[in-house]
Amino acid sequence: MKPLFLLIHFLLALSTLSSHAAPKQIRVFVALCDNKSQGIIPVGEKIGNGDTPDANLYWGCSDGFGSLFSRSKLWKVTDSRKDVSPTILRRLSLHHTSADLDLVADAYRGSQIQQCLKDFEAAAASGKFDLVAFIGHNGLMDFQIPPPPVTQGNKTDVAVLCCLSDKYFSPRLTANGCRPILMTSQLMYPGAFLLQAAIESWHSGASTASIRSAAAAAYAKNQHISLKAASGVFANLTPSPQPSPQPSSPASPP
Repeated sequence: MKPLFLLIHFLLALSTLSSHAAPKQIRVFVALCDNKSQGIIPVGEKIGNGDTPDANLYWGCSDGFGSLFSRSKLWKVTDSRKDVSPTILRRLSLHHTSADLDLVADAYRGSQIQQCLKDFEAAAASGKFDLVAFIGHNGLMDFQIPPPPVTQGNKTDVAVLCCLSDKYFSPRLTANGCRPILMTSQLMYPGAFLLQAAIESWHSGASTASIRSAAAAAYAKNQHISLKAASGVFANLTPSPQPSPQPSSPASPP
């Protein structure tokens, strides 16, 4: 009976430890849309003012992160702060309503997009988070930033929602041990609904192909385009299968 008792005790202890495991940590960096300082096709003056997050295209508008995640039934706001620093104008903390996920998102002043990208890559390379995401304009089209130091053993999942992110960001991120789960291969609109769809697929343990499909379905619905066209917006991150080696022909007899 003693070995059975010990086994039951061990399983109960393991169950208790699992139930008290720390929530998965998600970190999101949003560079506010800014007509004046970013190399973008200008949008409306109000939504393209990188100093006013509550009306900004990437934060305050209906598809902006702050607006969409605050009203989502999937997330509960646990903290909301204004003017965290001259650079960070909004900070939103949330907890998932049905999964053990904590999320913190920062909205950076539009003119500070370079700092936003530096902080995004540093967080992705740190190994401190389970998923790190960026939303905004692809600043690497306009300027260069040094890569962050390599963190040994880093395996952070990353998503970059900006135009052509796979080309510009994937090599930098994979060099730091990160695993891209959602990247783009075309010019696109980085609405926060894409990240919401990706997270729902990601936390269930889905493959990168399934995450891409979830984002494509959300994009097709939002942009009123076909699923095929929407799928083309996102990079295919599934490794191509290696061809099986062909058996060599038997040597001809002498």
